Amino acid sequence: MNIIQHNKTMVDFAVTFFMFNVICNGIICAQLNGVLLVLCSRQYRPKRNVTFVDNGEKVSAYTVKSFVFLHEKSVGDPKVDMVTTVNIPAVAVMNRLKSMGFWVSSGVSMYMGSIGTTLFMTHTVEEMLWGFKDPLLTRLKTIKPDTDEYFGLMRNKNGSDDGEFVYHTGKQNYLDFGRIYTWKGEKMLSLWKTNQSNMINGSDGSGFHPFLSKEERLNVFTPDLCRSIHMRFEKEVEVKGIPAYRFTPPRAVLASGKNNPENEGFCLTPKNCLDDGVLDVSVCRNGAPVVVSFPHFHLGAERYAKAIDGISPVHERHQTFLDLNPTMGVPVRAMKRAQINIHLQRVIGFPLTRNLNGTIFPILFLNESVVIDDASAARIQKLLLIVTLVSHFPLVLGALGVILLLVCIILVIRFYQNKTEVKRFDFAEAFRCSPPSAKKDTSYAPVSAKVDDQDEKNGTYIGMTSVDKS
Repeated sequence: MNIIQHNKTMVDFAVTFFMFNVICNGIICAQLNGVLLVLCSRQYRPKRNVTFVDNGEKVSAYTVKSFVFLHEKSVGDPKVDMVTTVNIPAVAVMNRLKSMGFWVSSGVSMYMGSIGTTLFMTHTVEEMLWGFKDPLLTRLKTIKPDTDEYFGLMRNKNGSDDGEFVYHTGKQNYLDFGRIYTWKGEKMLSLWKTNQSNMINGSDGSGFHPFLSKEERLNVFTPDLCRSIHMRFEKEVEVKGIPAYRFTPPRAVLASGKNNPENEGFCLTPKNCLDDGVLDVSVCRNGAPVVVSFPHFHLGAERYAKAIDGISPVHERHQTFLDLNPTMGVPVRAMKRAQINIHLQRVIGFPLTRNLNGTIFPILFLNESVVIDDASAARIQKLLLIVTLVSHFPLVLGALGVILLLVCIILVIRFYQNKTEVKRFDFAEAFRCSPPSAKKDTSYAPVSAKVDDQDEKNGTYIGMTSVDKS
């Protein structure tokens, strides 16, 4: 197997802005201000700069992500349709200044009011995703030159990569196949509080070691979450004739530290730890109060879903899963679903936040799905057939040996049966030929020796001749 097997991965990518969610022909959509909006793209993920190192024991690569808008699968025009949502740049600025004191916050708050900054903003879908010039960030750039004056939820994502990954090839141990050795040159993160939370575990989700078992805990490192998660076996499925095991993240993955001690290190502010089902990733989002969860707060605390009208988690629609062929360890189908939220809480010195109560406010819902193509599925089916034949070869040989032994036993038995029948036949023939006729009897009469034999033989001879009694 080769770590570069997913060099041409294509992922269908759908974005939903939250208001009233509906399902339309299997595609997740959003209804905004009475307009049905569907935004779908095709995502390409080729691996670049592939280099084998350490005598083939490891391989390094970059996964470049690019997006192509699919107009035929979308409804609406992203350049025209408008979206009103939380003013994320303003909330990010307020969140960064909440520890600066009341007077600093009040001064910045008045400045924000003077340029017309509000708690909500309205932009086109294209601007919200790929970026627009924000007036507040533009003002801040004059004070802090390294500030990016453009903001977009997917800004700089097209044509980007997550950095260099170095993977184990499994040359020394097949169980290490696909496991990450380093990310961006580091074996561990330095973002979280504990070593366990900073560990880079498992693969990147594009491949796993062969001969998977249902009892395994599959670890996956996700750069978008800045952490590793794990998956557990859920059920057996079949994709295009290929048997697969479905692995999905359990509730413990995003459970709070009080319910799962493994997650204690992900809360950087112990007095303000979040509840089950959400993860504060502001530490790797430049301080923006971004919170990640599963869609509709699936597997999360009930209070988060109840706080937002229209939120209703459904396992089949909102779960993330990987369908892996257990023999080869390759994904044949995958669904990555995530929800991007903003943590809205009151910040001293900013009147805009005086009515906020710590709500986790949904912004958008990402759905990345991939299914193996027909040509690849046919190749895998052939490989699985070969593997099945090879793995059962000893059994086939054993079965053939048993069959041959039975044939030999049968032939030996038949041979001895035929030999016994021949002996019986010979005895019967002899018995039929040897007895004299019942109609004749035997008499004895003395016979004198011939004259010419008298000198050589002495005595009297008896000859037996048949005598007819009639």
